[in-house]
Amino acid sequence: MPEPRRTPQARTATVTRTERITPHMIRVWLTGDELAGFGAGEFSDHYVKLCFPQDGVEYPSPLDMAVVRRDMPRALWPRVRTYTVRSWDPRTLELAIDFVHHGDEGIAGPWADRARPGDTLTMLGPGGAYLPDPAAGWHLLIGDESALPAIGASLERLPLGAQARVFIEVSGPEEEQKLATDGLAEIVWVHRGGAVVGERLVETVRAAVPAFPAGDLQAFVHGEANFVKEFRRLLKLELGVPMERLSISGYWRRGADEDGWQSSKAEWNRRVEEEEAALVAR
Repeated sequence: MPEPRRTPQARTATVTRTERITPHMIRVWLTGDELAGFGAGEFSDHYVKLCFPQDGVEYPSPLDMAVVRRDMPRALWPRVRTYTVRSWDPRTLELAIDFVHHGDEGIAGPWADRARPGDTLTMLGPGGAYLPDPAAGWHLLIGDESALPAIGASLERLPLGAQARVFIEVSGPEEEQKLATDGLAEIVWVHRGGAVVGERLVETVRAAVPAFPAGDLQAFVHGEANFVKEFRRLLKLELGVPMERLSISGYWRRGADEDGWQSSKAEWNRRVEEEEAALVAR
């Protein structure tokens, strides 16, 4: 008999400060005693599930999502949004999370824009699975704004002198960030302009493939699901990179909020695998 699904511990942290890193990226620093034993650090793509309460709804205090899911109708559950841990300091219990902000669109971005010292935020996690392998011949990191925090954290974890090719799509030059690394990283910023998300990113990476280094490749590719699917085919089917050397998944999908994407992601992934199998069988 399978074990019941465990609900991650909910932790509430307090905002200490915020900073607008670029016109559309806000970094929020949080701390608090409940972050003791938070457990981030093993991976560079750690993420948390942020819980945003609905107005007028009373929840258990402290928040217990197992109780919420058991006793409350789904329509009243807190809205949950997934975000990458940009940095974590276990000594000071200081956690930083980067939010993309486009006006009043969405839930988390507007919250970050309004956040002030003393505000609180409840989260579940952390999860995570990727860390640059020191034994890899070279590293490939690809993503859009949603993957930029994880790419930045991963570059900071590259071994000294490790080779990396990095391709990041943002809306324009004003959204570029300074990214620190001890590796030998060639960073290419792709400006989307008015194009569809990922379109110019795919074109840029495909044009760069002939100049890719030789040797064992480890890749981290995340962002909008449609372009991630294109890169999965490129790396897995065309370049023959083994799946165990790929951290590749859609963080979001055009036309769907996180609730819709998470509910359809398993079916999406199943269809992607079927399409790949059909291509191999031709």
